[in-house]
Order: sequence, then structure tokens, then C-alpha cells
Amino acid sequence: MKKVIEAGADAINIGNERFGLRLPGNFSLDEIRQAVAYAHQHNVRVYVSVNKIFHNDDLHELPGYIKALAEANVDAVVYGDPAVLMTVRQVAPNLKLHWNAETLTTNVETINYWGRKGAVRAYLARELNMDAILEIKEQADVEIQVQVQGMTCIFHSRRDLVSNYREIQGADDREFGLKRGMSITEEKRQDLHYPIYEDHNGTHIMSAEDTCILENLDELLDAEIDSVKIESVMKNAEYNARMVSVYRRAIDAYYETPETFSDKATKLMLEIHSFHPQDRALTTGFFFKEQVY
Repeated sequence: MKKVIEAGADAINIGNERFGLRLPGNFSLDEIRQAVAYAHQHNVRVYVSVNKIFHNDDLHELPGYIKALAEANVDAVVYGDPAVLMTVRQVAPNLKLHWNAETLTTNVETINYWGRKGAVRAYLARELNMDAILEIKEQADVEIQVQVQGMTCIFHSRRDLVSNYREIQGADDREFGLKRGMSITEEKRQDLHYPIYEDHNGTHIMSAEDTCILENLDELLDAEIDSVKIESVMKNAEYNARMVSVYRRAIDAYYETPETFSDKATKLMLEIHSFHPQDRALTTGFFFKEQVY
């Protein structure tokens, strides 16, 4: 966290696996308090993910956790389940809400609906193309965040699929699935590796490629997109810090001299290729494809 702040991030997204999905690190409440204190000393905001799929037996812990986050002075809670919104209204009504329902954040009417319920920002689905993103931004009543870098989740199950499979094989390692170094492939596309791991919320399969739209970042900045996100899950601290540094310089270059942004972006892409893993392709994702829901 400290490394990405030093590299130029002006906001970080953290959380605890009991309440949030696909986190780059698992922060206890005490660590969240320490993170907020450090970040605020450096004028950086802290958003805490509370976006897991909640079942009835999860709800009794939610009010205490939300209240503790408010007391820790976090800048916003990221949610997808209305249960979180209702809990915030009851125990921490001044806590800001960012709506992130993954593949559901695809149209402006739904986004504005949650805006009327209290959300101040929406995180757009990764399956939207650039035209849809710009149209939503133009009509949205809340702030808009777009992921510009990193892998995306393509499958989630609450089942411990990897651990169960290992157990059937006779392996005695129930914690094996928590290690984030596994991948699966397709029979006809052996060159593509889909990272797979388990945490306390089940099994997650991630994309075989990383989205990277650095060279088209000016289109989002022209449209005054409020926040761009670098997905840091399953990357180490050094990699994340270097990627944040690249995007920080790209954003600053755009605002300093927009007319030379293209040349600057080309040079920064060469820098990304110098440290990005060669076995993970960089693509523009769905930004210039037909929308996929």
C-alpha cells in the first residue's frame, strides 16, 4: 500500500476477505485503521470493499464492521448488495457509498437508481465498450469509475472447487487453494492460462489477459471520467508500484500538454512491456468491441 501511494496513487481499495471479494491483500480492522491514518497523511483516499455475496448467516457481523469502518474514517464503502446500503443507513448514515455490482453496472438508469438510494459513485462493468462508457458518463448523476489496467474475474463460485478436487485426488492440503499461483488452460488454446485461486468466498477464475488502455486513456480523461482503476490482484508490490507510476505520469502528461499525450503514451507503453510478464498478453479488453453482458 505504501509503495503504490509513493508511486502516485491518490486512492486505494482495500478490505477484509470476510466481507470483500478478490482483494489484493487481507486487511484486519486494525490494519485498515493504520492504512487510513497513513493514507490521509499523504492526502490519499481509502475505499473499503464490502462487496461479497452475502447470505443470511453473514449479516449479523455486518453492522459492527460497517460501524468500525466509519469510526476508522474510511472515505467510502464499495458495495453491490443492498443489504450493505441498508446497514450503512442504519449505523453509519454519513459513510459514502460506491456501487460496484460487477456485471450489473451496465446502464445509466440502473446507476442513477442507486444514486438516488445514496451511492455517490458507480464502478462500471468491465464488459462495456468505450462508446457505452462515454454515454453513461454523459448521463450519469453520480461519479463514474473505469478499470483501465489488470485482469478481470470471469467466473466465481462459492464452492471450494480447487480444494475439493485436490481432496478427491487424495491430497491432504486443504489450504492449497488459498495459494494464488495456479492456472487452468483450454484444450485447444494451451497458450492461454487462466489464473485460479480460492479465498474465504470460494473459487475465482481470472482472465487470461490483462486489460491495458494506457494509449487510449486520453479518451476517458476527455470525457471527465472521475476515477480510473488499476486492478492489482495477483500482482506483487513492485509490479503494482511500477504500474501506478506509469499511469500517474500518463495522467499528469495529459493535463500538462494534451496535444503530446500520444507520443508520451507510446513511450510509457514501452516501459510497461519492460516489466509486464511476457506470458500475459496486454489487450484493450472490451473497450473497442461489441458490448458483452
